[in-house]
Amino acid sequence: MSPSPHTPTYGTIDRAYGMRLATTPPEDDGPIWMVNLMKYKETAAYASDEGGDIAVSGREADDRYAPVEVLAAIGAEVVFVGDVETQLLGSPPTWDRIGVVKYPSRRAFIEMQSRPDFQAKHVHKEAGMDVTIVMGCLPIDVEVPEGPMSEQPDWSTVAHPPTAEDGPVAVLHVIKFADGGAEGMEGYHRQAAEIAGPHGVRIGGWFDVEGTIIGDGRSWDQVRFNLFPSKAAFMAVAMDPARLAAQREHREPAMADTYALIVRPTINRLPGAPARAI
Repeated sequence: MSPSPHTPTYGTIDRAYGMRLATTPPEDDGPIWMVNLMKYKETAAYASDEGGDIAVSGREADDRYAPVEVLAAIGAEVVFVGDVETQLLGSPPTWDRIGVVKYPSRRAFIEMQSRPDFQAKHVHKEAGMDVTIVMGCLPIDVEVPEGPMSEQPDWSTVAHPPTAEDGPVAVLHVIKFADGGAEGMEGYHRQAAEIAGPHGVRIGGWFDVEGTIIGDGRSWDQVRFNLFPSKAAFMAVAMDPARLAAQREHREPAMADTYALIVRPTINRLPGAPARAI
């Protein structure tokens, strides 16, 4: 879930941010969360000497890539993986999967790229990935106002609890603010919290984007994961008339660019994830 040291086919490396990751002094370095948005090729494109005789999908190639052992060896951890069920907002591409890896330091992320065991796996990512955005992020300490959002009711007690047919979802927002937009969102947050709280909505993790190590040239300000007990719970919140009014008044003018995705997690170790969320 990270870019190759050579020039990849699935995005453009920000060399300046890469240099920052590689040269941050140890005393200023620390954990970094790499948030990955992934769009797969329909059929993986292996070179003839890389397994090209095997017809697999881009998703299957990425499953072969997943460098879990390499990450464990450097003290990194996969904290979130999920399939995109619905893309609510955002320009193409239509994303397929979201992943988040917590690295012990920026330098560990960079040094991983030259490990032979990582490079051996990377051929699968190159074969299967169509487009990706990889953002280096730092967690935001969010102050939840007193009220329904801070009470965090047990998901078994809410109006739309998780079921076998409709389990927990994460709603991911990738945000580029308009000028002054971050301040303008405060009014939306207060009103949305009052509506979302009784439905069991929790902040899984909000992050400031330090830089985009690989992408399409766009820059981003924040990544937000909000956790819902079910898609039905999300729809109840999303369609609430008061929330829609707050969105029009506060949220929409605050945004210069955004993605909003409903994601079904298969791994969820985000800070705000309930113990039995998955």
